[in-house]
Amino acid sequence: MTETITEDILIDKFSNSQGFIIERQQSNSTRVRNALRQASKRKTGKAGCPDFIIRKDSSSFLIVVECKPDTVFHASDSLQNTEAYAVDGALHYASYLSKSFDVLALGVSGSDRTNLNVSGYLCLKQTHEKPILLTESLLTPAEYADLVFKSEHKLRQDFHNLVSYTQTLNERLQELKIMESKRGLLISAVLIALENRVFIKSYHEHTNSTQLAIALVQAVVDKLQSARLSKEKLEDFKTSLQFIQRYQVLLRTNNLLDLISDVEENVKGFVESHEFIDILSQMYVEFIRYANNDKGLGIVLTPRHVAEFFAECAGANRHSVVYDNCVGTGGFLIAAMRKMVIDADGDKHIISRIKREQLFGCEIQEDILALAISNMFLHQDGKTNVIGGDCFEPEVVERVRNKKPSIGLLNPPYRANKKKDTNELLFVLNNLNCLVDGGTCIALVPMSSVLAKSGESFELKKKLLRKHTLQAVFSMPNELFFDSNTGVVTCAMVITAHRQHDHDRKVFFGYFKDDGFVKRKVGGRIDENGTWSKIKSLWLNLYANRIDKAGLSVNVCVDANAEWCAEAYMKTARQSLKKKDFEDTLRRYFTYLIANRVDEKWIAPTDNTMLEFSNASLINERVELAEREWKEFGLTVLFHVTGSKTTPPRVVETMSEGLYPYVTTKSENNGVEGFYQTHTEGGGVLTVDSAVVGFCSYQKFPFLASDHVEKLIPKFEMNDFNALFLTTVINAEQYRYNYGRKCSQSRMKVPRFSYLFWKAEM
Repeated sequence: MTETITEDILIDKFSNSQGFIIERQQSNSTRVRNALRQASKRKTGKAGCPDFIIRKDSSSFLIVVECKPDTVFHASDSLQNTEAYAVDGALHYASYLSKSFDVLALGVSGSDRTNLNVSGYLCLKQTHEKPILLTESLLTPAEYADLVFKSEHKLRQDFHNLVSYTQTLNERLQELKIMESKRGLLISAVLIALENRVFIKSYHEHTNSTQLAIALVQAVVDKLQSARLSKEKLEDFKTSLQFIQRYQVLLRTNNLLDLISDVEENVKGFVESHEFIDILSQMYVEFIRYANNDKGLGIVLTPRHVAEFFAECAGANRHSVVYDNCVGTGGFLIAAMRKMVIDADGDKHIISRIKREQLFGCEIQEDILALAISNMFLHQDGKTNVIGGDCFEPEVVERVRNKKPSIGLLNPPYRANKKKDTNELLFVLNNLNCLVDGGTCIALVPMSSVLAKSGESFELKKKLLRKHTLQAVFSMPNELFFDSNTGVVTCAMVITAHRQHDHDRKVFFGYFKDDGFVKRKVGGRIDENGTWSKIKSLWLNLYANRIDKAGLSVNVCVDANAEWCAEAYMKTARQSLKKKDFEDTLRRYFTYLIANRVDEKWIAPTDNTMLEFSNASLINERVELAEREWKEFGLTVLFHVTGSKTTPPRVVETMSEGLYPYVTTKSENNGVEGFYQTHTEGGGVLTVDSAVVGFCSYQKFPFLASDHVEKLIPKFEMNDFNALFLTTVINAEQYRYNYGRKCSQSRMKVPRFSYLFWKAEM
C-alpha cells in the first residue's frame, strides 16, 4: 500500500470544492509559507510539507491534511510521533499554522474509501487550548468550514475577540463625544448600511463626511423600506438617526469613514459567520457600562446564555409564538428565534413564517426601540412586530392577544425608586395576560419580588396564584449582571398562564447559582472553560424531571406567604462538607487567638486550651465526615436564637482598649474589630451576621456587638471543639443568604429549616 491511494481518495472527495484552493505540500500563500518555514516533521529546521493545505484567499481559516495508507498508523497514543502517524503529523503542522490561522488538523488513514479512519482536530488561532476533536467524518472543505464556524469553541473565540474590539471601539466613540445611549444605534446603523450593496461598494469614494453621513442614513432607510417596515416606523427610525448628520466631531476629517471601515472589518464578519448571536446587546452593555448606570439609561440586559436557557426551558419550537413585553434590544426574541429555526429543520417556508409572524415585542423607550428594530433586522426579520409603546395600554394588550402568543419571556425594568417605579411583578402579570391558556411565561426578576410577605409585591404574589400556576423558581447567579455594572440578585419564575395555582402541587426550586462563567477584565463574565453546555443540560434535566438534588434543587408546596426560592427549602449536600473544612475553621480560630494575643489577655499559664489547639488532636484523627451518620436538627433544637445589644461604632470609638472583643458583621478575624474595656454579652456562644451572608463565629469570651449580630446560645454543654465544629456546619449554609435574603432571626427560627449535624459529635 502507498500513501498515494489515500491521497487520491481525498482528491476525489475534494474535487468540487468551489471557492477553496487545494495545494499539495507547498502553498502559494506567503502567510502559509512563512508559518511552515521551520515546520519539518524531522525537526531539521527546514520547511514543512503537509500532504494537503486547503484554504480560501484572504481567509483566516485553513485545513491541513496528513495521510497514511494503513489505519494502524492513524494516531499514536501520545500524538507526538509526527513522522509515523497521520493525526500526529497534521497536529504538528497545525501547531505552526495556528499562530496565524484557525486550523482544522485532519488525519486520514486507510486505502479503502469505505473504511477510512478520519480525525479532525480544531486548533484555534493564538490560543493555549488543547486541540479539540471536532469530527471523525470525511467531509468536503465547505462542510468542514461550516462545522468549525458553527462550533461553540470557535464562537467563544470570536465572541471574546468581538468583546475586546467593542472595548476599543467604545474608547474611540468616547473620543468622538458620541453619547453612550447613541452608540449602539450608530453601530447598528452602520451594520444595516453595510447590508446595502450599493453603499458597501461606494462608501469609500465619499470625500465629504457630511455627504457620507447622508448616504449612510439613506442606505439604512432603503434597507428597512425594502424589508417592509411600516411607513410610520420608518419615519421614526429615520428621525432617530439624524444625530449622525449633526455630530461635528464625527464628521471631521475621515472619522466617519474610518469608523465604517473599522466596523466592516471587525464586526460584519462575525454577524455573517454566527447566526442568531445578539451582538448589539453585547455592544450596548459595553457602551453604557461606564455611564451613570444601565438603569439610568433604561435597561439591564439579559446575558445571551441565560436568554437561550429560558427559551429552552419554555420549549420554544417551530409552532411557538413568543412575546416579550419589555423587549429592550431584542435578546429574548433572538434566543427564541434560534431555537425555533433549529426546530424548523431547514424548511424555508416555516423559517420565513417564524420570523414574520411568530415573534413579538413591545418597547416604550424610543432609542431602545430603534435598537430592537435594528437587531431584529440584522437577524433577518421580525422587526415589523416590535411595537413602540406602553405594554400596559389596552390597545397594545389586545393587539398582542390577537396573535395568540404561547411563550412569554421578559426581564422587566428593575425599580430604582420603590415608591414611583412600576413593580416588576406587574410586568409579569401583563405578559401572562397576553398569553394563551396554558402558555408559559419565564421572567427574570429581583429576588425581593418572590420573598415578599407584605406590601405591594406580596399582594401581587397572591394575585398571580389566583390566576396562574407557579411551576418553578430558579435562583440565578449573584453576579449575573456583572457586565451591566448592576448588582441585583435575581431569580427566574416559570409560570403557566390562566390556570389557578393548586397549593397541593409541588413547585420546583432550583439553586442555579453556578453557571461556570468567570469574570475577566477583558470580556466580562465569560464561559472561559467551556463548562456552560454541561451545566445547562444538568439544570434542564433537573427541571424537566422535577428532581430533588441536595445542593441544587427541591420540590415543595408553597403559597403566597412562603418564600419562593430554593435557599429556603433545599437540603445541603452533606458530601460537600469535608474534614478540611473543619480543619480550616480550627486554623482560622487559632490564627485569630495568636494574631490578637488573646492567649496573653485571657488564658492563664495553667490553662491547657492553647495546648489542645496546638496539638490539634482532632485534626490528626481520621475524620471522614461524609461516611458518618448524620441527623437533621433545627437550630432552635440546639440553640436559643436571639439578638445582641448593639454598641454603635461611634460609641466604641470613645472607649479605651481592653480585653473584650468587638464583634461585627465582617467575616475576617473571627468577626472581631478591636478589643475594648467593657462588654455587653456573655461568652460561650456562637454569633451570626444577619446583614450579609450569615457568617458564624465562636465567641468564647464576653464581648461587645455591632448592629446585625445575632446570638446562638447553646442548650447543651458546648466546648471549644464542638463549638468550632458547629461553626463549620453553620457556615456551610451561607449559600442560603444574599443581599436579597438576609440571615435574620426569623429565618433561623423556621422549624422546617434544618442544618445537618454529625450525630456522633452530638
